Amino acid sequence: MNAASPALLADHPEKSDLAAEIQTMRVDLAAAYRLIHRLGLDDSIYTHISARLPGGGHRFLINPYGMRFEEVTPQNLVTVDIDGRVIEDPMGLGINPAGFTIHSAIHAARHDAVCVLHTHTVAGVAVSCQEEGLLPLNQWSMQFTGRLAYHAYEGIALDLDERQRLVADLGDKPVMVLRNHGLLTCGRTVGEAFRLMHNMERSCRAQLAIQAAGAPVIRPSAAVATKTAGQYAAGYDRVVLQGAPDNEWAAFKRMLARTDPDFFDAQG
Repeated sequence: MNAASPALLADHPEKSDLAAEIQTMRVDLAAAYRLIHRLGLDDSIYTHISARLPGGGHRFLINPYGMRFEEVTPQNLVTVDIDGRVIEDPMGLGINPAGFTIHSAIHAARHDAVCVLHTHTVAGVAVSCQEEGLLPLNQWSMQFTGRLAYHAYEGIALDLDERQRLVADLGDKPVMVLRNHGLLTCGRTVGEAFRLMHNMERSCRAQLAIQAAGAPVIRPSAAVATKTAGQYAAGYDRVVLQGAPDNEWAAFKRMLARTDPDFFDAQG
């Protein structure tokens, strides 16, 4: 990535600020890839996490196609436009067009979707195949009450005309279950998209464990589930809209600093 000279940035502080924002976005997105791998939520070289670059326009960062998530660094991320055309590709690997079909549709329709995170985990796929989908059985899953969308499976996401149906199904929700496929979250920041996915994954794992146990289940009331969702939503808003410290995201990145030192060496 070409960097402007220090003298130029000093003369134009707004450019310096933008360069810092872009680098922060690169670091956060690469951290999300590493953490998804670290927590066992990746699927070989498949699935994606994309993020809109600051500074206006429709430019996005996404992983190079063919690299595993633990190989992603801030410097080897690919820059693409809203149609998936490659603008900058440091590794020369391009991107997975099927993956960006989903991401481009959401980024184009939802300005608040700064980061879109998609997974194919065993637990997420299993719940996506269940007729009732995610059940509000515990504190993790109740946070998604009224905030969860569903999209029917149409095959591998190569057909561009699926985008309008996917966006219509998503509406204004931050989380979607892709039927017979996996999970998807939309975050106003990379950290928010990651936390939503982390909680969705735990919700799915807990649901499968509860079902496997076969014991009678205590179901919270709809009123309690709605109240819990509002409490979680307020917590997310305090970080994104009110500037409260994002302590959980910071803690995850500290863990990454210990487990993936090559990521930090590669930041440049």
